[in-house]
Amino acid sequence: MIIFLRKLSKVDKLTLVIVGCLVAIGTLAVYEATINTKLHGIHINNLILFGVFCVPMLILATIDYNILVGKLSYVWYGLGIVLLLLVMFKGENINGAVRWVSIGSFQLQPSEMMKIATVLLAAHLLQKRGGDQLRFVQDILPLAAVFLLPTVIIMKQPDLGTALVFIAVMISMLWMGNVKATYMIICLSVIAIAVGTICWLYFVDHDLLAKLVKPHQMSRIQTFLDPTSDPDKSWHVKNAMSAIGTGGLSGSEGFYMDRGFIPYAYSDSIYVVIGEKYGFIGSSILLLLYFMLIYRIVLIANMSMNLAGGYLVIGLVGMIVFQVFVNIGMHIGLVPLTGLSLPFISYGGSSLLTNMLTIGLVMSVHVHRDSIPLQITA
Repeated sequence: MIIFLRKLSKVDKLTLVIVGCLVAIGTLAVYEATINTKLHGIHINNLILFGVFCVPMLILATIDYNILVGKLSYVWYGLGIVLLLLVMFKGENINGAVRWVSIGSFQLQPSEMMKIATVLLAAHLLQKRGGDQLRFVQDILPLAAVFLLPTVIIMKQPDLGTALVFIAVMISMLWMGNVKATYMIICLSVIAIAVGTICWLYFVDHDLLAKLVKPHQMSRIQTFLDPTSDPDKSWHVKNAMSAIGTGGLSGSEGFYMDRGFIPYAYSDSIYVVIGEKYGFIGSSILLLLYFMLIYRIVLIANMSMNLAGGYLVIGLVGMIVFQVFVNIGMHIGLVPLTGLSLPFISYGGSSLLTNMLTIGLVMSVHVHRDSIPLQITA
C-alpha cells in the first residue's frame, strides 16, 4: 500500500485536472443534449462511470508499463482479436451496426479496447529495434499486419471511423519509429491516390464507385463532395454547421438541438451541442483543454528514459488527436461524416473506459519514467 501511494503521488496532477475538466464539460453537454428527451438523466451515469473508471486508471498508473509492453502485449492483442471475432457472431445490432457485446447491463465495444491493445503490441515491436531504422520486411510489414488485422475486422461491423483510427495511429508510430522517409512518402502517396481516386470516380464514374463502396459510405461521400445534390442526405451536416453558427460568440438557446435536428447529440454529435449552446467561447475552451492535454502527454513522452515509453505514449496521443480532429472536423465540413466519438466528451461507457485507461498508461510512463527497460528477447 505504501508503494502504491508513493507511486500515485508521482502522477502528473495537471493532466488529471485537465481530464477532469473535459469530463465535466462532457457531462454538462450530455445534460443539455438530453434534458427534454427520454434519455434525460444519463449525465448522472456519465459521472458514475467516470468515478468507477478512475479506479482502473489509477491502478494502471502504478503498474510499470514495461510489463505491459513486454510479452504480455501479445496476450492483450490476442484477447482483443477474440473479442472482435465474438462480436461477429454474438454482437448486438444497434442502429444497423454490430459493434457491441453485452456484459450484464453494460454494452462493451471491443473495437475501443482493441486500440490500446494494438498500441501496446506495436510499441513492443518498435522497441526491439532499439531506435535503429526500421527494415521493410522484418519490421514494417509485421507492424502493418498488427494494425491491419483489427482494421479489416472492424470494417466488417461496419465501423469506418474506428478503423481509420488504427491507420492514423499506425502512421504516427511508424514515423516516430524511425522509418525511412521514402517508405512514409510512398504510404502517404497511396492514401492520397486512394482519396483522389474516390473523388474522381464520384464525378466521372459514379456507378463504378457505387460497386466498390457500401451504400452508407456512398451516402457520406456524396454528402461531403456534393452536399447540394441530395438535401436529405446532407441534412445532418448542414444542421450541425448551422447550429454551430447560431452559437455566435457566447452561445444561443439551442434551436436546432431542442427540436431534434441534431441526431445523436449526446454522443457522436456532442460538439454541436457545445458549439450551439456555448458558442465560440465554449468551443475555444474545449479546444484549449485538448491542446493542453496533448501538450502534457507529449512532454511525458519526451521525459521517458526508454523507447518503449515514448512509442507507447506517441501511439496513444496519436489516437486522441485523430479522434478530436475527425469528430470536430466532420461537424464543420472539413471531413466526411463518420461515427467517431469525441474523447472524454461523448457519452459512451466503452469510449470513456478506453480514454481513461489511455490516461492511466500515460501516467504509468510518467511515474516510471526513470525505470530500466526490460530485456527484450522476442
